[in-house]
Amino acid sequence: MLIYNTTFQVDDEVHDNFLIWIKECYIPEVQGHGTLKSPRICKILSHRDEGHAYSLQWEVDNSGLLHRWHMEQGAKLNEELTRVFADKVIGFPTLMEVVE
Repeated sequence: MLIYNTTFQVDDEVHDNFLIWIKECYIPEVQGHGTLKSPRICKILSHRDEGHAYSLQWEVDNSGLLHRWHMEQGAKLNEELTRVFADKVIGFPTLMEVVE
């Protein structure tokens, strides 16, 4: 199993709206696709200079499924994130493998 993580750096001025958007729009839409499972939002407490940082983690069976999801839905959602929040929210994806 793989973990697909996106770390979001969020400016203070859009913080509340970002959390609403991620919980009410982004996560339900991704879940509707059915490829990414078990979403978990974590607030990052360390290594912060300004604003807020969050980690959104999903379980995915393999990298092929993740690639398909990205082509079918992920790229569009990233465009929506940019359209809604401009440069006030920046996301950095990471793919991790569960070892134990």
